[in-house]
Amino acid sequence: MSAETTPDTSRTRGLQGLRHQAAAVPRRWLPTAVGYACLAIGLVDIACAVFPKLRLTRMHSWAGQLPGGATSLAAAGTLMVGMLLVLLAHALRRRKTRAWRAVCVLLPVGAALHLLRWHQYGQAAVSLALLAVMLVHRREFYAKADPRTRWRAVLNFVVLGTVSVLLGLLIVSVRWKAELGDPSLFQRLEHVGYGLFGFEGPIHYTSDRVGDLVGYSLGALGLLTALTTAYLALRPEKPEPELTPEDELRVRELLGRHGRRDSLGYFALRRDKSVLFSPTGKAAISYRVVSGVMLASGDPVGDVEAWPGAIKVFMATAREHAWVPAVMGCSEVGGEVWTREAGLDALELGDEAIVDTSTFSLSGRAMRNVRQMVKRIERNGYSCRVRRVGDLTLEEKRQIGDAAARWRGTDTERGFSMALGRFGDAGDDACVVVTAHKAPEEGEPAGDDLKAVLHFVPWGEDGISLELMRRDREADPGLNELLIVAALQEVGAMGVRRVSLNFAMFRSALARGERIGAGPVLRAWRGLLVFLSRWFQIESLYKFNAKFQPDWEPRFLVYPHTRDLPRIGFAAMQAEAFITLGMPRFGRKRQREGLMREPVAQLERAA
Repeated sequence: MSAETTPDTSRTRGLQGLRHQAAAVPRRWLPTAVGYACLAIGLVDIACAVFPKLRLTRMHSWAGQLPGGATSLAAAGTLMVGMLLVLLAHALRRRKTRAWRAVCVLLPVGAALHLLRWHQYGQAAVSLALLAVMLVHRREFYAKADPRTRWRAVLNFVVLGTVSVLLGLLIVSVRWKAELGDPSLFQRLEHVGYGLFGFEGPIHYTSDRVGDLVGYSLGALGLLTALTTAYLALRPEKPEPELTPEDELRVRELLGRHGRRDSLGYFALRRDKSVLFSPTGKAAISYRVVSGVMLASGDPVGDVEAWPGAIKVFMATAREHAWVPAVMGCSEVGGEVWTREAGLDALELGDEAIVDTSTFSLSGRAMRNVRQMVKRIERNGYSCRVRRVGDLTLEEKRQIGDAAARWRGTDTERGFSMALGRFGDAGDDACVVVTAHKAPEEGEPAGDDLKAVLHFVPWGEDGISLELMRRDREADPGLNELLIVAALQEVGAMGVRRVSLNFAMFRSALARGERIGAGPVLRAWRGLLVFLSRWFQIESLYKFNAKFQPDWEPRFLVYPHTRDLPRIGFAAMQAEAFITLGMPRFGRKRQREGLMREPVAQLERAA
């Protein structure tokens, strides 16, 4: 058996055991219920610590029999426990093992503090009852931690620091026994600022007990912010998965044998994706984790008969980390396999435009608008060149890469399911690049004739799939049509018969909704899509693709439950970079611009 087909037996056994364990657990709703109960207990703890007269039960209190410092410390401890329970509630709902361990420690501590300060048997009983439920059903909380970086420490400091200031302001405001009578907002904020760092502020309370209580509470908030930020900053990084050179080689071998099956197969080679292989190594699924969603795109790569094995490994990995599994843009066959093997649901997402170059022609009434636009742009002095990337010189690669980065409309490199994210890599010599040129006019610098570029990735031996379409914003309209037509007319000489163009989301709804006889629901749905097209290229991409009389191939979204669709949609928009979250990174713009230049620099060093 060759090295690339040898199964990883230890991992396979572990994943099989995890599947059996997950299948044996009947109460899949329990982590969600436990998480919300933890959130409720945390909020009650915070409320009891902030508001001095709040009690869930009124019973004899030990507070009068204990030193004032002890009860003040108990209140501060209750505040810290409540904050931590609120922070851990979401991770508990996602079955995270570390969150379960932490909450199992916090619940009895919180119960003891309630008994110490308020003699609250009810609140303590609720906390201990939840602890008992968690201990009995501990196998429900099996998920490993997510990939992490130290930017979470910065985010934690900003968010938790803001919450601490607001809570501190509330604590100071509800303690009315101050010598100053009614302190101003600035004085309260100043007192909170000093208190978070453990110093005495400008507000002096007539009661030492109240002053100690406010001071300890503010100090607890500051200490909690500092400790959690330090923990996140000092813990070892667990970087997000990425495509290793070994995995890339194995995926390329699968594409070499089965690449013509799916036009999106080549995009599995994105470097910011990770990959999982079937136990036999004959199929693979590339994915990225975004906001707790394990997002794959297209069909699995490789032998169709090995797809079920890869899907089982994918689903087991999702359960292992409590990620939501989802697939964007799979074909009809892929959707049938996913729904059958993984028990998921499928939703038609849109259609892919595919043109047969052997039958494409500009003649006929249907192509009149395209024909006239192409002739007009050619009369303006534009011409096109269609080449393999491997036939370009280093200088041409650098020029095209720089121009594509310069023409990008945003600072963010967009794309995930139908974008490669690089240009000029040594392994991408089979890609096809179409460039539009115009002779420089008087006053323009020589050599600045590049005006637009298309980049296609291989789709088996006789197909290509559109990956990049960029043009100079000051160029004449109609340039994209000229590039597409030039590609369709000339790639046939390279042995290319199938050309996949842009993906049109909800194409069937747009097409049926404008026909005579369309019902009110369909017309309303089309109206909503047209409205959303003001921000997203929905209708415009459909109309642009339709100009070339393509065949439409449906693509599907595969998902676990309907309630997961908003979360999956949000994660998909993050993956495609329509929504960007996270802290700013120094030098980020330079890195994005260099995304197209880095492979060229590597080739130059090798030469």
